[in-house]
Amino acid sequence: MSTRYDAARAELQASPRTWLVTGCAGFIGSNLLETLLGLDQVVVGLDNFATGYQHNLDEVRAQVTPAQWSRFRFIEGDIRDPDTCGGAVEGVRHVLHQAALGSVPRSLKDPITSNAVNVGGQLNMLVAARDAQVQSFVYAASSSTYGDHPGLPKVEDRIGKPLSPYAVTKLVNELYADVFARAYGFQTVGLRYFNVFGKRQDPDGAYAAVIPKWVSSMIRDQEVIINGDGETSRDFCYIDNVVQANLLASLAGPGGVNQVYNVAFNARTSLNELFTYLRDILGRNGVAYGREPRHGDFRAGDVRHSQADISKARDLLGYEPRFDILGGLERAMPWYIQFLR
Repeated sequence: MSTRYDAARAELQASPRTWLVTGCAGFIGSNLLETLLGLDQVVVGLDNFATGYQHNLDEVRAQVTPAQWSRFRFIEGDIRDPDTCGGAVEGVRHVLHQAALGSVPRSLKDPITSNAVNVGGQLNMLVAARDAQVQSFVYAASSSTYGDHPGLPKVEDRIGKPLSPYAVTKLVNELYADVFARAYGFQTVGLRYFNVFGKRQDPDGAYAAVIPKWVSSMIRDQEVIINGDGETSRDFCYIDNVVQANLLASLAGPGGVNQVYNVAFNARTSLNELFTYLRDILGRNGVAYGREPRHGDFRAGDVRHSQADISKARDLLGYEPRFDILGGLERAMPWYIQFLR
């Protein structure tokens, strides 16, 4: 059965456009870059390598044809510089703004830098894209915006108070996007990502996401530490679902723009369940892990449970996530084993 995403991919291949992907050397940005080049699009990439890596770009290059790679132009620069943002959007039709400093703990340690990048940087990109009259501006929002609202599943128009500086920055991103729509008639779409995982997600460092961090520890036969009792739950979303949402949002009609959408699978997985899934799938891929996890303290700024209602994205964008957590882990595990040993 053909979906709206299938139609969108066919439309892009039949009529290529020019795109800007900010944060193109990062986890999500490099996956967007790979998909767009695979669809024969022209792509400008912007990154300052604060959290992205050259090896991610090298891997994308290895996954596409030489002709497709020739359609990519890279700019090393920082979204905190307005001139860099202005230069990056020249001749661009669609912007996928992914550049940001993620991580709740990072923002608690250094709120000033998180604010400068996430708020000031996005404002620079909004101004540049508005002035260049780009056709669409899709930006990475966050499930952290729901803050202390207890309701499950999370619905876009019901949020609580932010629980971290990072959450504040992502809420302000949405406020700025809304103001640009009202004040300038500039169309945007915000995508509230829920715990994205997949290939090229950094497993190292103090702010590594849980899945690559645990997989890396298991592959290396190191201890896995679970924050709290392990019953904390998340709506884990495989990267291919996120790529789908970005492309659909970029091609949204009048009824779909100037909105924010949850991007997830609409399921909850506890950390204890996640540990079991990872251990079992690694075992099926020839990597045995025999240790039991150690439970540590709950992490400051974290919500207890998270799950997304994705009906709005399904209804207005045609979003149909194709991979649940188990399907995503099965697809990602060979990459993890190859690159995280």
